[in-house]
Amino acid sequence: MRSSGLPLVVTVGLLALFVTPPAAAVADDALPYQDPSLPVATRVTDLLGRMSLDDKVGQMTQSERGITTAADVTAYRVGSILSGGGSAPTPNNAAGWADMYDNYQRGALATPLQIPIMYGIDAVHGNNNVQGATIFPHNIGLGATRDPALVEQIGRATAEEVTGAGQDWTFAPCVCVARNDRWGRTYESFGEKPEIATAMTTVVDGLQGERLNGPASVLATAKHYLGDGGTSNGTDQGNTQINEAELRAVHLPPFVSAVERGVGSVMVSFSSFNGAKLHGHKYLITDVLKGELGFSGFVVSDWAGIDQLDGRLGFTQAEVATAVNAGLDMIMVPVDWKTFVGYLRAAVQSGQIPMSRIDDANRRILTKKFEMGLFEQPYADRSYASSVGSSAHRALARQAVRQSQVLLKNAGNVLPLAKTGGKIFVAGKSADNIGNQSGGWTLSWQGASGNTVPGTSILAGIRAAAGSGTTVTYHRDGTGIDSSYRAAVAVVGETPYAEGEGDRTGSMSLDSTDLATLSRLRAAGVPVIVVLVSGRPVDIAAEIGNWNALVAAWLPGSEGAGVADVLFGDHAPTGKLPVTWMQSVSQQPINDGDGKTPLFPFGFGLTYAATPTPTPEPTTPMPVASCQVRYTINDWGSGFTGTVALTNTGTAPLATWTLGWTYTAGQTITQSWSARVTQIGAAVTATGESWNASLAAGATASFGFNGTHGGSNPRPAQFTLNGAACAAG
Repeated sequence: MRSSGLPLVVTVGLLALFVTPPAAAVADDALPYQDPSLPVATRVTDLLGRMSLDDKVGQMTQSERGITTAADVTAYRVGSILSGGGSAPTPNNAAGWADMYDNYQRGALATPLQIPIMYGIDAVHGNNNVQGATIFPHNIGLGATRDPALVEQIGRATAEEVTGAGQDWTFAPCVCVARNDRWGRTYESFGEKPEIATAMTTVVDGLQGERLNGPASVLATAKHYLGDGGTSNGTDQGNTQINEAELRAVHLPPFVSAVERGVGSVMVSFSSFNGAKLHGHKYLITDVLKGELGFSGFVVSDWAGIDQLDGRLGFTQAEVATAVNAGLDMIMVPVDWKTFVGYLRAAVQSGQIPMSRIDDANRRILTKKFEMGLFEQPYADRSYASSVGSSAHRALARQAVRQSQVLLKNAGNVLPLAKTGGKIFVAGKSADNIGNQSGGWTLSWQGASGNTVPGTSILAGIRAAAGSGTTVTYHRDGTGIDSSYRAAVAVVGETPYAEGEGDRTGSMSLDSTDLATLSRLRAAGVPVIVVLVSGRPVDIAAEIGNWNALVAAWLPGSEGAGVADVLFGDHAPTGKLPVTWMQSVSQQPINDGDGKTPLFPFGFGLTYAATPTPTPEPTTPMPVASCQVRYTINDWGSGFTGTVALTNTGTAPLATWTLGWTYTAGQTITQSWSARVTQIGAAVTATGESWNASLAAGATASFGFNGTHGGSNPRPAQFTLNGAACAAG
C-alpha cells in the first residue's frame, strides 16, 4: 500500500499550487476518475476520455532514473521509471530510495491529470538493489526446495522490503525453464521442468498480496515471455528453435499459472522463436497471451528490446510500430526515451499504429495503477522501512538456504560434522565471501566478489555452528592444513555473473584456483567436504572421486549460516536437484528423459538424520500446525476422484495452509477444485484458494481432485500441514 498524501493541484496559468488533503478526502469538484468509490473500469474510461495523445504516449514510456528528472516526468507525462541493475540513489538505503521515489511522484502529480508513476526494479532475490536488504537464494536454489509455500513467504517478505524502500513494481518472478546450463541465466530458473516453475508461481501471490492496494503489495512480472530458457546452445537472447508444441509443453505452463494467479505484468523476452524476435511476435503476445490465456494486465518490453527488431543499432519508428502493434503496452526505453516518445506519437499520427491499440495499452496500464491504489496513496509507504533486512526476513532466508542444500555425495557418512572435539579446516575462495554466495543481481547487475552486502558468510556460519570444543581454522587457499584436522571443508565454485557475461561456450569446470585449493586439502589425507557455490551444475566428474562429500549450495544469498545448519546436522538435507547434473560439458544440453546418462539425475538428493539436539528453530511466518486429514478416493478404471477434509485441530488460527503428501504408485493429479493442487514428481502440494486461504481453529477445509493411476492407488502414508505431521482420520 502506498502512503497517503495525494496533492490537490490548482493550476493558474503555468503555476501549480500543492495542498495536501487527508488521504480519504475527495474534493467536491473531483472528477469521476478521482473517485475511489467508483468501479475501476469506470474510472479508467473516464480518465481515458480526458487524455491527450501526449498523455497516452507518456503512459506507455518507461525511462531510467539516471537520465530522467522529475521535471522530465512532468513535461513528457512519463508513466514509469526504472532502475537498472546497480542504478541507485545516494544514499543507497531505504530512505534514499523513498525520497527519490517521492520526488518523481511529485513530478507526475504536477501534470494536469495527476496520473502517478510506477517504479520498476529487478527485485529478483529480495530487494537486491538496496544496501542492507535481505538477499534470498536465487531461484535455482528455491527450485531445489520443492516448497511453493516457502517461496510464497519469500515473495511476501520481498514485497515488504520493496515497499519499505518506496518502489511498487518488481520485474520478478523469472519463470523461465532452463534447458541448457551454458545459459548465464540458469540460476534465475527454478529448474529444467515446467512443473517446478509452475508450482513456484506462488511467489506471485506473495508479492501481490490478497489485493494490489493491500498492505505491502507490489506488482509482479512474469518473465521472459516466451522460451528464453530454450535457446540453441544456451545463448542469451538467442534463438529457440523448437516446434510450437514443445514451446507450449515446456515453456508456456508457468505463464499460464502466473496469469491464473493474476500477475499484473508480463515482460517479453529478448530471444527469438524460430528466428522471429519475441518483441515483435503478435501471435504469441496478442493471440496467445492476451487472447488464449486471457491475460488482462499489461505487457512490458525488456531493456531497449525494441532496438533488436531490425538487427541494426538504434531503434526506428518502424520498430516502435511493430512492437506496439504486436501487443507491447509499455516500452522500456531507458536511454533514448525522448526519441521513443517522438516516434510513437508520429506513428499514431501517421496511422502506423491505430488509436484503438494505444487506448488498449493505456487501459491496461491505468487499470493496474488504479488497482494498486496509486491515485489515492501515491507516495512511499515508509512504515515498512524497518522490514528492510529485518531479523525475521533473515531468519526466513536462512530457512530457505538450508532447505535448498542438495547433498550429492556422503562417502562414509562424513556428514553431518560433529560439533565437539578436534579441529576443522575451512578453505576456498567463497568461504568468506558474501558477494560470491549471493551471485549476480546483487547491488549491481553482474554482482561482485567480496563482502558487498550485510549478512553471514558460510565461514561465519560454520564458526557459529561448531561447538566451543571445536577449533575452526580458515585459510583461503588451503595452506597450513595437516593431518591433525578431522575434516576439511572447501567452499568453491563460480564467481558472480549475470546474463551475457555468464554464458559459458567452452569449459564449465572449476577454475585453477579452486583445483589448487582442493589439491592441498587432499594432500593432507583428511576427509574433504566440498560445498559448491554456483548458479548451475559444474563439470566435476573428474574430481568428485577425490572428495568424501559434496553439497550443492547454489547461490544462497546473504544468510550463509543456513549452509552450516546442514553441514552440522542441525537440519537434515532435504533439497532435490531441480536440474540434471552432467557427466561432462559435452552432454550439454542434458535434461531428464533425453536418454543421456547423468552424473546425478534430476530429483536426486541424499539425506541423513538430524542431530538429536538441534539448535533452536528461527522464527518464521509459517505457524506450526496441529491437524487431522480424512482422505477418500473413488476409483474407476485407470482414473480416480479424491476428496480431502483437512481439520485444524490446534488452538490457533492459520493465516495460510499448505497440505503436502507423496504418492508411491505413480498417481498423477489432472484437475482440482477448492484448492490449488500442484504436483512435482511424486510430491503433491495443496494450498487454499483466496476464499479459503485461512483456517480457523477447529475449522475444516475440503477440496477435491481427479487423477490417474496405473492399477494401484494406495493411500499416501503421511500428510504434513505447513511442515508439521498430520494425524490421519
